[in-house]
Amino acid sequence: MRRSATRTVPILAVAATVLSVGAAAPPTPATATPVKEPVAVGYGGAVASVDADASAAGVEVLRKGGNAVDAAVAVAAALGVTEPYSAGIGGGGYLVYYDAKSRTVHTVDGRETAPRSADANLFVENGKPIPFEEGMTSGRGVGTPGTPATWKTALDAWGSKPLRGLLEPASRLARDGFTVDATFRAQTAANEARFRDFPASSSLFLPGGRLPEVGSVFRNPDLARTYDKLGREGVGALYRGPLARDIVDTVRTPPVRDGATRNVRSGDLTERDLAGYATERRRPTKVSYRGLDVYGMAPSSSGGTSVGEALNILEGTDLSGASPARYLHRFIEASRIAFADRGRWVGDPAFEDVPVRELLSQRYADSRACLIRDDAALTSPLPPGDPRHPAACASAGPAAPTTYEGENTTHLTVADRWGNVVAYTLTIESTGGSGITVPGRGFLLNNELTDFSFAPADPAVHDPNLPGPGKRPRSSISPTIVLDRHGRPVLALGSPGGATIITTVLQTLTGVVDRGLPLGDAIAAPRASQRNQATTELEPALWNSPLRAELEAIGHGFRQNPEIGAATGVQRLPDGRWVAAAEPVRRGGGSAMVVRPAAR
Repeated sequence: MRRSATRTVPILAVAATVLSVGAAAPPTPATATPVKEPVAVGYGGAVASVDADASAAGVEVLRKGGNAVDAAVAVAAALGVTEPYSAGIGGGGYLVYYDAKSRTVHTVDGRETAPRSADANLFVENGKPIPFEEGMTSGRGVGTPGTPATWKTALDAWGSKPLRGLLEPASRLARDGFTVDATFRAQTAANEARFRDFPASSSLFLPGGRLPEVGSVFRNPDLARTYDKLGREGVGALYRGPLARDIVDTVRTPPVRDGATRNVRSGDLTERDLAGYATERRRPTKVSYRGLDVYGMAPSSSGGTSVGEALNILEGTDLSGASPARYLHRFIEASRIAFADRGRWVGDPAFEDVPVRELLSQRYADSRACLIRDDAALTSPLPPGDPRHPAACASAGPAAPTTYEGENTTHLTVADRWGNVVAYTLTIESTGGSGITVPGRGFLLNNELTDFSFAPADPAVHDPNLPGPGKRPRSSISPTIVLDRHGRPVLALGSPGGATIITTVLQTLTGVVDRGLPLGDAIAAPRASQRNQATTELEPALWNSPLRAELEAIGHGFRQNPEIGAATGVQRLPDGRWVAAAEPVRRGGGSAMVVRPAAR
């Protein structure tokens, strides 16, 4: 999270040219911070992530002949070092891969799973849900990690390099250290009280008992040794053996300091849970939009179905010629409807009958689009429709609430010289996950199980997102790849941000496809997020703009959010160049790099 210079982007402006700037990734020692640029254009492959050290690790792999999957694993491992409060081997995620040779899209569901002993009352005690904060910082919220298994699945299927070499840049970074910036310090400060209650977290993230200073070098030798172990023995070392036992012991008996007053509940994760973990190779979601094919992540994530349904709803509106107010109005309403439907219908397909095909049908989208009027806003909570029996403007029971999801995930996007593309979002859920570090291993454990509903909002209505044995909690993660009608990549993107991931991806994608924005400008543009709630969140630039009053006049209600999402993406230009793009400001700014920069 190295901060970059601020770049001003006109609100919802339409532009027709791509910024021609390049940021190459020179070979650098781990202790030297590479130059951070939000946009890069060039050849030979591209990497975009939130962190310059991580992007440099990916470009290093591409330069040595690795492909997009190889580079994605290297970037993800490096983010586990520099972004330990957002991602790491104690968490999980979803990966979408485009194979240039076959022109096909594949996905890996590496979502964390609940223990086999879990049931719908995982977070219920004495007949009532426990406080969310107590589930968040506990062994109870920890799911079986999926990130290492995701790496193995992707590398076995599409990679070209051994894991050991791909972990070397991250291991070097953990051992030699990286430079602390203001964002890392601020996130540590936000977790300071939690970290102090766990000796392993305190000794790692509060060296000498103090917050790390901006400009200091932060090292994690325990994580370097853990990566070296995975490199030698394979990722199975996390799921069986001493490391697995350490994870289980930490979950079942959280190592809390003497005298701590925090109520830290134990979890019921077992060695059998870890040994039995498996990723899922799922068929991607697919919708057609403006002559393009948009591929996303199927359930257990709700990202592909929600982005896809919203795009289908918007298909009937000319957004390119719409005024900024009408564009925002239509975007907000499509998002509201998609979230109403996801709350009722989407969960882990191993446990729930999720009507994916029906949710993504144009017929169903048309039956929901008729709810939208240009002279009046819809009100939330909006009831869901019935995708199996579409009826114009009809509802199918009471509204389902949008559950809370931690916002500090991270996303990376990679393309290689052959045209393969990876969009990969990984997470440990909350900022700092559970707050619990596995002693001697150098990584935080997730608290992903808090993405489950703690209890049904309405006992009379089926909730597809209640806990269950081995169940994956619903996610909003939305790695997305867009192809032209010839099966060639046009765009790939994704974002962190909890439930705002879906709206961030939708807004960025329509910004490029409909509003004509260059990818970097679409990422930088001020955001709105409506998730079937009473008010829509606006970033300050929209909150303070005349557009807010125009939309309030037709019934929209708003609340301010200082920052929504932190997207990255890559785009293939008609002349064969790649554009890599990341945030210019959000979360300290991101890092875009290409293998061979184009001339400015």
